[in-house]
Amino acid sequence: MRRASQTKPAASAQAQKYGFEDDEDAEIEAEEAGNDLRAWEREYENDRSWEAIVEDESGLLRPLDVTAAQRERRRRQLEAPAARVRRGMIRFLYLIVDFSNSAAEVDFKPSRMAVVANVVELFVREFFDQNPLSHLGIIVIRNGLANRLTELSGSPEAHIAALRSNMECSGDASIQNALEAARGSLSVIPSYGHREVLLLCSSLCTVDPGDIMETLEQCKKAKIRCSIIGLSAEVYICRLLCEKTGGLYAVALTEQHLRDLVLDHSPPPPALAETASANLVRMGFPQRQAEMSAAICSCHRELRLGGGYSCPRCKCRVCDLPTECPICNLTLVSSPHLARSYHHLFPVPPFEEVSGIDSTSASANVGGAGGLHAACFACQQPLPVSGSSEGVRLMCTRCKQHFCFDCDFYIHESLHNCPGCECSPLTSSSSSSSVSGNPSGQADDQRQH
Repeated sequence: MRRASQTKPAASAQAQKYGFEDDEDAEIEAEEAGNDLRAWEREYENDRSWEAIVEDESGLLRPLDVTAAQRERRRRQLEAPAARVRRGMIRFLYLIVDFSNSAAEVDFKPSRMAVVANVVELFVREFFDQNPLSHLGIIVIRNGLANRLTELSGSPEAHIAALRSNMECSGDASIQNALEAARGSLSVIPSYGHREVLLLCSSLCTVDPGDIMETLEQCKKAKIRCSIIGLSAEVYICRLLCEKTGGLYAVALTEQHLRDLVLDHSPPPPALAETASANLVRMGFPQRQAEMSAAICSCHRELRLGGGYSCPRCKCRVCDLPTECPICNLTLVSSPHLARSYHHLFPVPPFEEVSGIDSTSASANVGGAGGLHAACFACQQPLPVSGSSEGVRLMCTRCKQHFCFDCDFYIHESLHNCPGCECSPLTSSSSSSSVSGNPSGQADDQRQH
């Protein structure tokens, strides 16, 4: 300490001699001022976000410039492959959630566990909306063990209720135990099913009872596609697992980024020719029973009144669709489920952003044949002009109709049909596809694409 005190005046004199003392003092004061701020305060210190919002006519707050935000939301739609690719329409996915001690961290508000639970609930609903013929199960990691909360099924409410009732984090994470639990259930899936694992990992390490490299090779041999989304930092074993099995690996930076990464796994991924073969899948279209009829439910093994569906082959009762008959193992679906799954094979092409339309040309078209360019073809709301901050204007490449951003998002995410093409007799006849179900209640053979 004495030597340090003796060298300090000498260093100060040298800094004063060359004129560096004032600069060093300013840097020290700036660093001390930055240390007094919390992480979220430093993030918004130079971001004057309150200046980027205005009040609209109804008294609500809206962004001052929504064009950039709308273009960012269209990113996933534009990154999708334009050509028709072969996809895994019948998916069997295990969602593995890391509820170890690392999930109690508060870098995500209020905690990682709470944020992950909300994102998982959103993903489960979106998964079954995008994949009506698929099945999903949930596995939770805590205390070095893998607990299978739900088996592979098609009931989103059952998965969400099971997860909400097990909100507790403790112990260490074991990726090997989770993969072994998922592999044991996915290994018996028929060849037409696409086996997937999605892991939401909060830990930076894994405590495994054996060699995880052997488990990795077994997952690769079983053709299980493993994808991981990290909440802390990149881990080598996670990266290696995704590369070996053909999955995706990413690390979430913010809560919104985590949500976008998880929802990117909702649409069915492209199927590889060597891992998926075209097979005939025998399906049954059951009839719904009368509301006041009493029957023994084969899935819950108890007497229930009203509702339910009757298997067309063995006549046993099941509660939800789609599912597999517990008695005869026939895949039970409904005609709307089969029709909804086809929109991935025949997607609506992405709309193009329109530029070069000013307020003069837009107002000149009102009331005439070009009036469709002044208002959205779907909702009939006025469309923004080029260069404004009110949003983007989009056009269908086939029917040449103009749409607002909200209608474009609804068409591509939920409706999966262009209203302009459906109203035009020429485009609708050329782009329509024959998708038919079998409402008679008899088993039918459907080719899985």
